[in-house]
Amino acid sequence: MSVDVEVVGSAPTGGGTPRGRGTWSLSWHGLRTVTVLELRQRVRSTRWKTALIVWFVVVGLITLLTTGAFQMLSSDTGLTGGDASYGGTVYSIVVGFVLFLGLLVAPTLSSGAINGDRNAGTLATLQVTLLSPAEIVLGKLAAAWIAALAFLVASIPFLAWALIGGGVHWFALLTTVLMLALVLGVVCAIGLGFSAMVSKTSGSAVLTYLTIGAITVALPILFGLLVPVTSTTEEVEVWDVEAGYNWEETTAPECEWQTHEMSVWHSERTWWLLAPNPFVVVADAQPLQGDVDVLANEGNMLAMLQYGVRYARTGDTGPQDWCSEFVSDESGRGAQPDSPVEPVEVTDQLVWPWGLGFDLLLGAAGILVAVNRLRIPTTELPQGTRVA
Repeated sequence: MSVDVEVVGSAPTGGGTPRGRGTWSLSWHGLRTVTVLELRQRVRSTRWKTALIVWFVVVGLITLLTTGAFQMLSSDTGLTGGDASYGGTVYSIVVGFVLFLGLLVAPTLSSGAINGDRNAGTLATLQVTLLSPAEIVLGKLAAAWIAALAFLVASIPFLAWALIGGGVHWFALLTTVLMLALVLGVVCAIGLGFSAMVSKTSGSAVLTYLTIGAITVALPILFGLLVPVTSTTEEVEVWDVEAGYNWEETTAPECEWQTHEMSVWHSERTWWLLAPNPFVVVADAQPLQGDVDVLANEGNMLAMLQYGVRYARTGDTGPQDWCSEFVSDESGRGAQPDSPVEPVEVTDQLVWPWGLGFDLLLGAAGILVAVNRLRIPTTELPQGTRVA
């Protein structure tokens, strides 16, 4: 009995890759096929559904508790400074908590996407089809990113609720969601790269968490440890209390210019270590409603991060005023003279494009590694790696 077989696509070359379908060949049909397969597998998983429900409940609980606490404090304007202050603070807390949870959940969505299929013996089935390595990797990335965005979408009602409290520009919600989505996509791409490099799913998850921990925690710690290295002893002009003034006198001291030799920290040389931090990226991109240093003093954490990283980028501000505060009206020693020292002008240059650019490069490196690892024919496999 004869069987008619219809051949779809071009005949494979001697190397095993179909002619015209290179490693980086892309088609909408191929991307959609891999993405749909991955999403169907996730939707069937009860663990994913449970995690999404737990996420919704936890974020909602934190939002309600935070809102309730600050509503109680807002009744005393001496503590919070009014509704605007409380609204901005609640919004910043909810955004920070959502980002924190996202950095915990996103690695689990992609760090086992490739080595998990390899260990189950299903990856080789995809590799021998007309799907290119790039389509397999980007399809898995799209599925992991969509799953991560589902968690973000579940948080939007609570972000909007916190926004209603006031003190935050309405455009901040769009900026926040966009930045959070990009950060989650970068984390998924990094996890996918490690999933292709390491045979154990636990190992790729640990490496992903270590990478995220490095840019979130280790780089700010390094920024602080480099303070002695970036500090130099210099002569600084200081508007200081007159030399030899006796503080037991009842008359106000005179202020005069003096030169002091002191240690000056040049944070403008190492500010870039803070830029890749996901919290800095999200905070610096926020269109804050009001003066950033005032909002920072009111407890708005997004404003505090934005002001802090831009202050670090500003660096040494030159002359300092050590005298005016001692001769103020509150001291009872006379009227405060006009200070010749100009207030600190923190730079308005954006930091987040540099940080986001670095993070996107990390994600692109993860995709590049994953595609190269799935290239066929494979010349060398790590010991113990399962093919089919």
